[in-house]
Amino acid sequence: MIRKLSTASAVSLLSFSVLAADSYTIDSHHTFPSFEISHLGFSTQRGRFNETSGKVILDAVAGKGSIDISVNTASISTGLAELEEHLRGKDFFDSAQYPAMTFKSDKLSFQGEKLVGADGILTLHGISKPVHLNVERFYCGMNVIRLKYTCGADAVGTIKRSEFGIDKYVPAVGDEVKVLIQVEAVKD
Repeated sequence: MIRKLSTASAVSLLSFSVLAADSYTIDSHHTFPSFEISHLGFSTQRGRFNETSGKVILDAVAGKGSIDISVNTASISTGLAELEEHLRGKDFFDSAQYPAMTFKSDKLSFQGEKLVGADGILTLHGISKPVHLNVERFYCGMNVIRLKYTCGADAVGTIKRSEFGIDKYVPAVGDEVKVLIQVEAVKD
């Protein structure tokens, strides 16, 4: 027996599928993109960015979602004020001209309901390139301190800074940059 759906039932089903995706706001107090780069072959230099904002949409059941993140390039922190000033300048991030780097993705990869990767576009120094991030850790649950549903992840990827027009001192200072992102986002 075939039953016809009433208009109200059809709208209800469509609303459910739209509502299945949850929206999250980046927790800027617990999200710090960082990087590692070879310094003249002697050591690995590290730094991080202290100001990140954005939104994440997740529908783990359907295996879909999106990421829209913005990082303030002037918020770079290395522990050395002189180095930070140099990195903000024209030789590297040129934060005055390019105050933000962004990552936008609408192609998330899931294994079951666990996020394992994101393919998107990184815009850095005015240049946009595709970037893949592996999600090495992903967890959602009630944050017992904030009493809000929260998702967190550790994402890792590699870029070549010269592909984004940041080629000062290459190859002495490494071209390949390991990007590590610890992120937490609170459900809206």
